[in-house]
Amino acid sequence: MIKLFSLKQQAKDGTTPHQSSLKTSAAFLRVQKDLAELNLPKTCQMDFPDPNDLLNFKLVISPDEGFYRNGRFVFSFKILQAYPHEPPKVKCETQVYHPNIDLEGNVCLNILREDWKPVLTVNSIIYGLQFLFLEPNPDDPLNKDAAEVLRQNRRLFEQNVSKSMRGGYVGSVYFERCLK
Repeated sequence: MIKLFSLKQQAKDGTTPHQSSLKTSAAFLRVQKDLAELNLPKTCQMDFPDPNDLLNFKLVISPDEGFYRNGRFVFSFKILQAYPHEPPKVKCETQVYHPNIDLEGNVCLNILREDWKPVLTVNSIIYGLQFLFLEPNPDDPLNKDAAEVLRQNRRLFEQNVSKSMRGGYVGSVYFERCLK
């Protein structure tokens, strides 16, 4: 059934039914709450390409210690309408030599998959991503080659990370410079 009164009110307010429903969806309201309670570490910043769209944003992580120190890594977040019952879709837009991030930008973080629970927040994901840069996990890899090098020869792994971040080849894969 079409609610004519609400359509007229929305027309008066200048919103369309679609815009109005997006701004009052459970996902939108939960993201609004998550962002209001956000406690970003100093090594992270958020960017909203469309300030009216809180469900799609970017996160930039610039680690200040560890293998990835002084790098700049961009992640895109896409929050679906099923949030918080389903985790956001997170992709790394910066190609990185990392055991838990493959060359297509897929991220292996347990809370983005099997360990997701609706009580987790955007803040939880940000801290999880940041932790991956401080402590890469070779035991649950997406990039098996990087994981194997980290397990076998930590020094070579560190050299490969450094080479990739400066912009160069690691094996047959070319990495764009991502140092800040």
